Amino acid sequence: MYTTSKRATIRRTRRTVLSVLDRSNLVTLCYLADERVLSLRELNRALLARQLLLERRRLTVPAAVERLAGLQAQWPPAPYVGLWSRLAGFERRHLVRALERQQVVKATLMRATLHLLSARDYTLVAPILGEGWLAGLERKFPHEVGMVRSGHVERVAAGLYEPRRRSEVGELMGPWLREAVPGLSWHLWAAVQARGRIVHAAQSAAWQTSWTAAFVSAPPTEESADDGAAHLVRRYLSAFGPATRRDLASWSGLSGPQLRPGLEALEPELRTFRDERGRTLLDLRRAPLPAPDTHAPVRFLPKWDSTLLAYEPKERGRILPEGLRSTVIKKNGDVIQTFLVDGVVAGAWRVERARRLSTLLLEPFEPLPRGVLRELREEGEQLLRFVEPEAPAYDVR
Repeated sequence: MYTTSKRATIRRTRRTVLSVLDRSNLVTLCYLADERVLSLRELNRALLARQLLLERRRLTVPAAVERLAGLQAQWPPAPYVGLWSRLAGFERRHLVRALERQQVVKATLMRATLHLLSARDYTLVAPILGEGWLAGLERKFPHEVGMVRSGHVERVAAGLYEPRRRSEVGELMGPWLREAVPGLSWHLWAAVQARGRIVHAAQSAAWQTSWTAAFVSAPPTEESADDGAAHLVRRYLSAFGPATRRDLASWSGLSGPQLRPGLEALEPELRTFRDERGRTLLDLRRAPLPAPDTHAPVRFLPKWDSTLLAYEPKERGRILPEGLRSTVIKKNGDVIQTFLVDGVVAGAWRVERARRLSTLLLEPFEPLPRGVLRELREEGEQLLRFVEPEAPAYDVR
């Protein structure tokens, strides 16, 4: 038996050995364990490929939204700009049509924030997300959580054929929702939406809207939510992998235990890697891993683009340099509009509107080569024409 002091000495020795391992030693150890080490640049190119940022693709809007594991939709124009940067020939009307046909829905989803998902994906993942929120509320608010789970929510929500405001839905649900205690109402309302399959009416996802949010029943599908946890994990890794379990939890807003059944069900489909710091990364077999020298064109990202939020806050370096994190992601959670150079955030952009001129202002975080600036101006002018199609004149500076 080791004494307490002996155990402490062993622990210190282990920490010392680990601290002096350089990358070559890590590669050797992972080789012996038959695990491939992925560089930061390899992870960057994997993310760009899966997020359709290496080349624009010709996909339908529902198919693209599924490939991307959803689109952030707090800022109404964001999904439109996000799809424009990723799809060949994309026009605003393509997303409008998908929303009107309820092929794509806007709802409160990952991290209890607004996203666009395909109707199929929504049916599969909304229940697991809603149950996660309820589990977090259950100990403190057992009565309200019990009401959400009682079946009453589903019965009321099934009749929301015409758009209704939140207050009107609350009236239908009963006093337990109207009188929810302060601080509970938002998360409870998010759980009610997930449990009842309540989504935003299509008008609330218009490019620019002052339309008061209203809600309808999600479209019926033939999908079963029984494998919702596995589907959520699969979508995440397909869109953002390779990544850690903690990254998955950060993106989804669910805890490790809540995600474990999905990970276990998906285990035969998974492979593992290591990053340069030795962390275990999960990925789907046969998911794309482009060469690190793959060319990455300049691309413009909208507010709250998911590529900047898909990992733990301090683990976003594959696309957002750590030194820029507080510049790009504000303390209030706001995420500014950015552009990528060589696949990495390199600056911000905004549009200024005047009566006769619409201007795209580029704000590089560091000086850029002339060739890159030329490419940015060319891509930026196309973005400006997409954002401001009625402007008499354009300028990029």
